[in-house]
Amino acid sequence: MKSNRVLIGAVAALVLVLSTLSTPARGDPTGNAVTAWNQIAVSTLIALPGPAGGAPPSAQIHVGMVQGAVYDAVNAIEPKHHRPYLLNRRFSARASKSAAVATAAYGVLHNIVSTVPNVSDTARAALLQSLATQYASSLAGIPDGPRKRKGIAAGSAAAEVMIAARQDDGRFGPSQWVPNTAPGHWWPQVNPTTGQPLLDPTPWVGGVKPFVMQSSSQFRTPGPNALSSTAWAQEFNEVKALGAVNSAVRTPEQTYIARWWQSTPVASWNAVASDLAIRNGLDIADSARLLAMANLSGADAAINCWNDKYYWDFWRPWNAIPRAAEDGNPATEPEAGWTALITAPYPSHPSGHLCLDGAHARVLQLFFDDVPKEGYQITSLSTLLGPTDPRTRTFNSFSQALAEIVEARMWAGLHYRTANVQAEALGRNVADYTAANYFQPVGHAD
Repeated sequence: MKSNRVLIGAVAALVLVLSTLSTPARGDPTGNAVTAWNQIAVSTLIALPGPAGGAPPSAQIHVGMVQGAVYDAVNAIEPKHHRPYLLNRRFSARASKSAAVATAAYGVLHNIVSTVPNVSDTARAALLQSLATQYASSLAGIPDGPRKRKGIAAGSAAAEVMIAARQDDGRFGPSQWVPNTAPGHWWPQVNPTTGQPLLDPTPWVGGVKPFVMQSSSQFRTPGPNALSSTAWAQEFNEVKALGAVNSAVRTPEQTYIARWWQSTPVASWNAVASDLAIRNGLDIADSARLLAMANLSGADAAINCWNDKYYWDFWRPWNAIPRAAEDGNPATEPEAGWTALITAPYPSHPSGHLCLDGAHARVLQLFFDDVPKEGYQITSLSTLLGPTDPRTRTFNSFSQALAEIVEARMWAGLHYRTANVQAEALGRNVADYTAANYFQPVGHAD
């Protein structure tokens, strides 16, 4: 337990070393301490190697840990507080909320970066050094005195309780995949250079202890269409035509959009949430609640989604289309060598992207309605875009973006329509459950 203690002393200023990491195109951190440290957390965690937790579902779990602790730290100080997530302690209302936020975020991030596997000693040291620099900078801007010390104490307590709660929670545990070569089951592609199978860097996500749900399969999807059904044949033929790398029916705009959405949902939606929080003048307490609800919902959506993926173990289009003669459906025709525009190394059902999109967008709808005033922008981090492709796009509503992603995942050749629709519903259900059972104002009647 001693290794998990949060560092609350003064931290010497160090040289920033994250200049080579990919970060959302949002410029310097703005807004309050919550949005500033959210940007630090997301940028740090998505930059980890995939097997170290940088893959989208595991990064979402780790961001959930950070934002849950930040919420608890602020909420423990706020006089008009909401129900705590984990921290059942109260601190002086005069404590510095900025110090509490920085300490909670830094404490959890320090623990994550210190303990994740599959990171070189050099890279780990650089990341920890950068975090220490940013923490020292945050504290340096807060006047010394009792308020600062009390804020640090609140943040330290929130980080400690989060770290303790996530001990032995299933992260980096065993793979959930049971290989099966029968028709309908997913099978990995092979790396042409090494001859090795291309496997999920985080196949353990579905076995992680949930944050808000009662079980990791609480919102189990209805599942893919039966291979003998008309619906299966329709969706098979839809993605066969639209999702091929050399599709003759997919438009250039659809190809661009499919590639544009090959970004990291946790980065996209946290940037949107922070920007809307700043634009709408949310104070530090409401910003903390927004980002905690979004990221804990997103974390559980990822857990339930990956649990579903390996439960259904449904084949991807590039598995199904060359082997269509084996599905027993006369309305599907095989095509040898069919190749998708974009691939992914885990089963198809449900869409991981849309599980996360559904959760984040639903929380944003609860705070800002479906059509936020003046819309919102997303800057894609996709590595598949060309040098002249626009990276930033504007949306009018959250339902508009969700509807586009449903189509985009088929244009990419990644999923069938049912996988996308059920995934978005899964994420939405998790967010609604979170809103109904957590983060209520104190004194709220059940």
